Amino acid sequence: MSDASALIDNEKLWVLTEADLDALEVGAAILGTGGGGNPYIGKLRAREAIRNGHKLSILPLDAVPDEAKVVSLGGIGAPLVAYERIKEGREGVRCIRALEERLQIKIDAIGCEEIGGANAMEPLIAAAQAGLPVVDCDGMGRAFPEMQMTTYSIYGHRSTPSVMCDLHGNVVIFDHAASELWHERMARALVVSQGGASTLASAPMSGAFVKKFGIPHAYTHAVALGRAVLEAQRTHADPIAAICEQEGGRRIFSGKITDLKRHMRGGFVFGEALLTGFDAYAGDEASVLIQNENLVFHRNGEMEVVVPDLIIVLDIDTGTAITTEMLRYGQRVAILALPCHPLMRTPAALEVVGPKAFGFHDMIYRPMAEN
Repeated sequence: MSDASALIDNEKLWVLTEADLDALEVGAAILGTGGGGNPYIGKLRAREAIRNGHKLSILPLDAVPDEAKVVSLGGIGAPLVAYERIKEGREGVRCIRALEERLQIKIDAIGCEEIGGANAMEPLIAAAQAGLPVVDCDGMGRAFPEMQMTTYSIYGHRSTPSVMCDLHGNVVIFDHAASELWHERMARALVVSQGGASTLASAPMSGAFVKKFGIPHAYTHAVALGRAVLEAQRTHADPIAAICEQEGGRRIFSGKITDLKRHMRGGFVFGEALLTGFDAYAGDEASVLIQNENLVFHRNGEMEVVVPDLIIVLDIDTGTAITTEMLRYGQRVAILALPCHPLMRTPAALEVVGPKAFGFHDMIYRPMAEN
């Protein structure tokens, strides 16, 4: 092991239990804003890793040695494919070992690309199989559809050399990309040829960089959020109110899905959900625009919430999130808006994750946190 690995204090590791995974599933689905892959499938795979004797370990961000080599890892592709097609199971650890061989290094810890959806689980599974901890941070504080949309990339990290592995046993190395956007474009083209869903590990970051530019407490945050929802369900309290109270968000709509448009293009799921309001929102019409994740919320033709703030579609009775591939005509839902992390609303970040980055050139981002 490297010197940095020897400096990691194992006494500070948080080893997840199956109950923690239940809470993480709920919290990661909420933070996923509809994307990041289906967290239930991810939870089943993570639970199987525990039952096979692996430890799913979380390393506090402040306990990461400055010189540690941290590799971010996650699934890439369309959530619908990841839901319908079962993974082989060791794609992530193959990425780790191939990257170590290519760079002639020993990786010390795994980082999370996005805490949303199944991508909260993917690093845990790969790290457990490799005998490594996962750092308690991520690069988004939610889920986004493209790889360059992380705080790691926004604040200066170059993701290549990187490795992508699929369920067929293919291992592909991206040796150098001219930019983070070019890395995304090439990886997206490859994932389409691999069937629409794969796993990718990026070039290592230093522990010092991750501590400065990672969004902190991603796993502790997601698990605490999930526990709040589960506790509200157990005590017959309002889980939606519990989410808003814990996250500083607000309910922006209640209604029924009356139409749903959804199609795959270029390795993404694009679509729009149309809703008719009821209760306090009776007489209102709303829509949610989708690119893997929920991007824009309109009410009565007026844009109210847009990325990078979080738009979350919840089952109105249980308060559990509905991922974009699980949306169906007739579902009764509540829509919440939550503020994004401050690292995601700087001028530099908005160039990459603001509305214009998704082609919405006529939309102006107004932070929820400032309203």
